[in-house]
Amino acid sequence: MSDSLVIIPTYNEKENIVRMIHTVFGLDKDFDILIVDDGSPDGTAALVKEEQKKFGENLFILERKGKLGLGTAYIAGFKWGLEKGYDFIFEMDCDFSHNPKDLVRMYRAIHEKNADIVVGSRYVKGGQLENWPVDRIMLSKGASLYVRMITWMPVMDPTAGFICYRRCVLESIDFEKIRFIGYAFQIEMKFAAYTLGFKIIEIPITFADRVEGNSKMSKGIVKEAIQGVLKMRWKSFFQSYKKSNGVNAAAAELPSAKN
Repeated sequence: MSDSLVIIPTYNEKENIVRMIHTVFGLDKDFDILIVDDGSPDGTAALVKEEQKKFGENLFILERKGKLGLGTAYIAGFKWGLEKGYDFIFEMDCDFSHNPKDLVRMYRAIHEKNADIVVGSRYVKGGQLENWPVDRIMLSKGASLYVRMITWMPVMDPTAGFICYRRCVLESIDFEKIRFIGYAFQIEMKFAAYTLGFKIIEIPITFADRVEGNSKMSKGIVKEAIQGVLKMRWKSFFQSYKKSNGVNAAAAELPSAKN
């Protein structure tokens, strides 16, 4: 068992999933992988199970019924990873927009910088966007600026989804108070950690647009982020994200991971 778990949510990722699994397991650092699949009709889960014949001790899958949202997928993965005792828990996309090689850089950075969270950032010095249209770049940068203005959070890429958490961060956050389920989930998790005093650092990455499969972005996701950030900031004046008993709900009933 590795000390590090990489959580990869999937929905219709048959074009990418096998290559992603092999790439992560081919890195210099050992990582375990948890796939959280939301009932992909394209057979993504079946491909993962086939790969478990080769990597059964390090590759796990949680299968959920239906498309339940990115945020709930990660929370299910967090709880599973905490229950299993992992010290470092990573988030990343399956479509290779996040370069798996950067997992090693993030692992090193969290130790070398004595950080609690490492964010793979597009918008710090050295960060890049690859194959993005101009309108999407402007939307993304505008959203990041908007979030920083509303939350006062010193994170240049608050919507980033390539992240490494120390387990103490996830143990401290009350997941029941995380309200976003779409891509704004990434904003709220960083904001929760920031308000609880955890040290967040960013390292530059190159974020490439997906080559295979279809994007999960929608107008509803954008609307959730724009409207929700204001509500999130307002509520933060009256409630803390910290668990009252200091212990996360990792022991709550979870779907069992198949291995």
